[in-house]
Amino acid sequence: MKRTGFQMGLHILIIIAMLSLMAIGCEKKTEDVSTAPSPQETKTPAPATEPSPTVSPSPTPTASPTLDSDYPDEAPKLPPSFGLDTDVFSSLSDTAPSSEPIAQGAILASISLPGKDTISSQAAWGDQSHWNHASGNVLVWSAIIVTGLAIPVAAFVAAFDNTPYREDANTWIWSYDVNIAGKKHTAELHGSYIEDGVELEMYISKEGEFEKFKWYYGESDMAGTEGFWLIKENPSTPNDLLRIDWERDPVEGTNEIKYENIKPGAPEKGGYIVTSVTNDTPYDSYWDIYNKGKDNHTYIEWNRTTEEGRVKDAIRFGGNEWHCWDANHQNIDCP
Repeated sequence: MKRTGFQMGLHILIIIAMLSLMAIGCEKKTEDVSTAPSPQETKTPAPATEPSPTVSPSPTPTASPTLDSDYPDEAPKLPPSFGLDTDVFSSLSDTAPSSEPIAQGAILASISLPGKDTISSQAAWGDQSHWNHASGNVLVWSAIIVTGLAIPVAAFVAAFDNTPYREDANTWIWSYDVNIAGKKHTAELHGSYIEDGVELEMYISKEGEFEKFKWYYGESDMAGTEGFWLIKENPSTPNDLLRIDWERDPVEGTNEIKYENIKPGAPEKGGYIVTSVTNDTPYDSYWDIYNKGKDNHTYIEWNRTTEEGRVKDAIRFGGNEWHCWDANHQNIDCP
């Protein structure tokens, strides 16, 4: 039986669809194959069909270029350490200490740090009370952070004096021993190029106690002007401890660092310290200490050259006004 026009059209559409899926462009002639023409019959040419639609194949994915050509043929540049700007408050005033306490452990209250509870501000009431309150807070928190980060910081700083070796196309390793508190630790810093930056991982070992503990890791941009660190507490308590976000402008000589408590379940999780060096006048350095438990900020601003400054603390002073001191650390009315 001769196929109907509908059947013939369906047959053609199926062929076109198949060819389209295979991304092949071609032409297909159609003819009636159900009845062969007799020798006496005159063949009627089948009507020419439109060319089947051509589907351009997806571009062939470019092969991943070798890492040797993507990344510098040298070790990643190490970013700055975890330092605090405490130069102005490196020594307290020589006035006699009094009973004014500085609340300790507020931001990092849930973190076990040796010696934390023995730190005191030696703050004094009187003509230098504004200075003493500011310097006491700075020194307490500096001591807490420096003590808590003693091993990570010492291990990282030592990397600058060591030469890395290349592990593969984009990863370099600094491996060295470092003495911390009179005890040998082995540090292994991995630096890898990633998209638009560098990833760093620090593994620390101590013979007989722990092996290749990943104490912290972080990322920075290629120029070393901004980045972050995520730090664990210690090998026996390997939970998250601190997040450090930093940025700097080497040309302008400015920087900002934020230390935030990220310990899971800690009452003070979310508390933080921000310290910054600027080119502002008259105060070119500041701290913002946020006590999460009390929902209170202690703001401190000072001039690193003259040592003049001011402090604002709603709980300590009973209001949100600034309280100032002069170059001799004496209380004055704020300008």
